[in-house]
Amino acid sequence: MSRNSEEQAADMMCCALCGTAQVDDIKLKTCTACKSVRYCSIKCQKEHRSQHKRACKKRAAELHDEILFKQPESSYEGDCPICFLPRSLDQKKSTMMSCCSKIICNGCVYSNDSRIYQEKLVYACPFCRHLDPKTKDEEIKNIMKRVNANDPAALLQMGLRRYEDGDNDSAFKFVKKSAELGDAGAHYQLACFYFEGKGVQKDVKKEVYHLEQAAIGGHAKARWNLGAVEKKNCRMGRAIKHMIIAAKLGHDDSLDALRNGFRGGLVSKEDFASALRAHQAAVEATKSSQREAAEEAEKV
Repeated sequence: MSRNSEEQAADMMCCALCGTAQVDDIKLKTCTACKSVRYCSIKCQKEHRSQHKRACKKRAAELHDEILFKQPESSYEGDCPICFLPRSLDQKKSTMMSCCSKIICNGCVYSNDSRIYQEKLVYACPFCRHLDPKTKDEEIKNIMKRVNANDPAALLQMGLRRYEDGDNDSAFKFVKKSAELGDAGAHYQLACFYFEGKGVQKDVKKEVYHLEQAAIGGHAKARWNLGAVEKKNCRMGRAIKHMIIAAKLGHDDSLDALRNGFRGGLVSKEDFASALRAHQAAVEATKSSQREAAEEAEKV
């Protein structure tokens, strides 16, 4: 059956092989890979496989790229849950609370610290008001409460802590569970594990898969790494697409790469200008007087 015939069969809700129409007592199943044809039975699907394989593979790749190269509405970092401003891509400018797993921008943390100091209060979490843990063991206990509640952020945090302690196997398990719950940052860390071969065997395919999942979730550094992978494979068109998306999320290295590409004639003036404007807007959106005060306080 030709591609046009397949499309017609799909539009008419008919089996792509035998032409059986979908009625009350006959339900057709869509091809899970290409989403473009339907079958009345597994037998028809298997018999049609040799005719459909090439078109299926092509359409599946097109669908994959439609998702992969869609500009995320926001970065993986998201908004601070207190001031509701976008958090910076620089993770050093935010702090994770062990009690509630909320990641607070340093501006809100600084504001909370200042109020507690001025009013001589007992330190408590800026978000949930839980008292500050007195020891590292108490802090770990708080995180484990969130881990047991299947909190993706807590699972990722515990995985990173185990990684820092040199327990790669345990680190991988925590991060894997976080990724299964949909955390883009966890997918990025899994890609790092597969790249380094820590806690798991090196696997380039799985590394790229998790980079893609992280990038789809708005992880700018994962997007940058994908650009590097495509550049290494001499697929500059795809590499530039990744860098444009990352730059628009506020990623500095991606913008610098696009600037160099523009100077070398690889990036069009329109694409670079669009990325530059979006990058500036993304960075400006993360600024506030509280965050500036926090940065000044750190310098003292």
